[in-house]
Amino acid sequence: MTLRAIKYENGGLHILDQLLLPAQSKYLQVKGVEDGWKVINKMQVRGAPAIAIVGCLSLAVELRNEKYKNKKDLRQDIEADELIVLANKLCNDESLDVEDMKLRFISTIEAMLDKDITDNRAIGNYGAQEILSHFPGDTILRILTHCNTGSLATAGYGTALGVIRSLFATKRLEHVYCTETRPYNQGARLTAYELVHDQIPATLIVDSMVAALMKLRNISAVVVGADRVAANGDTANKIGTYQIAVLAKFHNVPFYVAAPFTSIDAKIPSGDHIIIEERPDREMTHVGEHRIAAKGISCWNPAFDVTPASLIAGIITEIGVFRPCDLAIPLAKNQNIVN
Repeated sequence: MTLRAIKYENGGLHILDQLLLPAQSKYLQVKGVEDGWKVINKMQVRGAPAIAIVGCLSLAVELRNEKYKNKKDLRQDIEADELIVLANKLCNDESLDVEDMKLRFISTIEAMLDKDITDNRAIGNYGAQEILSHFPGDTILRILTHCNTGSLATAGYGTALGVIRSLFATKRLEHVYCTETRPYNQGARLTAYELVHDQIPATLIVDSMVAALMKLRNISAVVVGADRVAANGDTANKIGTYQIAVLAKFHNVPFYVAAPFTSIDAKIPSGDHIIIEERPDREMTHVGEHRIAAKGISCWNPAFDVTPASLIAGIITEIGVFRPCDLAIPLAKNQNIVN
């Protein structure tokens, strides 16, 4: 059974505290927007899809417990950019009273949870088909992944790890290698935890072993997730992704990005326009409460790097697999649907 990092039942929201993994599995209750902001800020929940869903569901929990005199007051409590269009539409619908508006709004948010899981399974299936198409017969595969892109980073199943799960289901997956993903060790703490839970044969490596791994272990493909994909296919993902892509190119290993189509931002022309967050020094200098770096040393700790589209064999989404140079057509179609 796949892990559940987000539990939403009977209007109650609980998230698996990822800071305690793998030593302890503990769920935290999220009672409203403030609790949602705290668990995201502390990285107790992480991964772009999971963050978006927890943020929206925390609003649903808060709205469910509030009483409103009119639709205008309800509308004023909704500030999330991705939900404002929906809120305005419901607010302007004269056939709905305030209670109807609230229930319709909450049910739309709740549907996001099921849709994310459905989309992830589609990503997994498309990705597995794409990779297997390059390995005819009964060839068994070895896959490398980076950071955490599974049930712990999404509503369930995962993106890049979803591809791995789908490959495992075909019985063509021999082994998975996951990087520890310094400095926050999402690979060692989270991906390894999921792989062991699902009983998928896997080995953990440190980030600096990737070149040796590709040279000596006959890696079939690399599959990673994405925080943001530019219109030209340049992809921002967890720091260390770029160097893996460079090494994959050198060793002729196909490098894939697996992400929801909504991760592709048509308004960002290239990776040069993606703003990279810089994280606190402490993430590099400490493990828990234990200092591992010399006092006084300065640190540079970008959360992400940008992999050029030229290094990416394909971008795996819930609507298909696209070469970076071919993104313009599906982006245009999606824009027409939105409009």
